[in-house]
Amino acid sequence: MDFIKGITFGSFAPRDSFKTVASKESLLRMKERTGADFVIFVPAGLQETAQSEYIDFKGFRTIGDDELIEMIQYAKSIGLRVALKPTVNCLNGTWRAHINFFDNDVHCEPKWSNWFESYTAFQLHFAEIAENTGCEMFIAGCEMVNAQRREVEWRRLIADIKSIYNGPVSYNTDKYQEEHVAWWDCVDVISSSGYYPLQDWDQELDRIEAVVKKFNKPFFFAEAGCMSAAGSSAVPNDWGLAGEVNLEEQAEWYREMFDKTSKRDWVGGFGLWDWAWRQYHIGDADKQRGYDIYGKPAELVVKEYYSSK
Repeated sequence: MDFIKGITFGSFAPRDSFKTVASKESLLRMKERTGADFVIFVPAGLQETAQSEYIDFKGFRTIGDDELIEMIQYAKSIGLRVALKPTVNCLNGTWRAHINFFDNDVHCEPKWSNWFESYTAFQLHFAEIAENTGCEMFIAGCEMVNAQRREVEWRRLIADIKSIYNGPVSYNTDKYQEEHVAWWDCVDVISSSGYYPLQDWDQELDRIEAVVKKFNKPFFFAEAGCMSAAGSSAVPNDWGLAGEVNLEEQAEWYREMFDKTSKRDWVGGFGLWDWAWRQYHIGDADKQRGYDIYGKPAELVVKEYYSSK
């Protein structure tokens, strides 16, 4: 696997977002300002709660097929490799990791079988788009911590995806979960979310390395990032952190991540989180406390690292 100098773009963008001139300008700006050569698009699927069985991926909250296809084609025209990562979220705000049902079917209760039927339709819809547009990777979902234990269903899903999509298939597990996925052997690439505290990279990489060696698969961080907020480098996964804007703390987190991972030859790249389809004015970058790196010191750290690979 070629090293992935990637960034996630326009995550969960609603319908018509990619039809704008601004969205293509933002994607081009991402490539030019960061040195990225790989982009991950994240079409949204929505279910009402963590116990809902039906996933909607055709409503106004999900990017339209036509505009997604056009954006994929544009990305390729400017020299970017493309991955699709269809990701489900709950409309009530519950994190997708908590989607869960009884292991044994119970009458009148929601069931894994019904949910996986809907989830499979969601994934296969975008797998077909990935195949038809020549995407370089397909990532079969993200951070489904409770669902991951359903090994039989995941193996069936990955096989169904591979019957449609001929490129490499991955799955993005959550931080601290890398050793808890029993079915890594059926994917082509292992990936996870690298939101690790600044001081913990060595110990977490030691742990992940054991998984990578066990399954002998390529690995990359399909997500990784840190907010530009005071305290975020200690809890980079906490998007609700209320710290003051701290641009340098974000930059230092990126420096540390790249320094530690560059010493591990099995780390095959990143899909950094994330780059907006509609950016704030660059003059306001010093007021932004989110994961964005546009116009911030962290952007220069990323550019220097990606340019060296």
